[in-house]
Amino acid sequence: MKKIEFTKQEKAEIVSRIRAYFDRELDPIGALPAEFLLDFFGEKIGPYFYNRGLRDAHAAFVKKMEDFGEEIYLLEREGEKNG
Repeated sequence: MKKIEFTKQEKAEIVSRIRAYFDRELDPIGALPAEFLLDFFGEKIGPYFYNRGLRDAHAAFVKKMEDFGEEIYLLEREGEKNG
């Protein structure tokens, strides 16, 4: 699997949120430890979230394809169904 990477702006936003969480719920954390934590979660935990997202997207796609198949069936003309 390809490594999950973020833009500088995304990474700064995520690090800011991690630091805010630590400030609010735990002990304050610096920017560098927050980046290390982000890298750890991205490497070790991120694939679980990524794979779940893929499965959810696949299920949504399959459902839409089933709906599409039903719509095509409804468009068929009666004479063409009976040969």
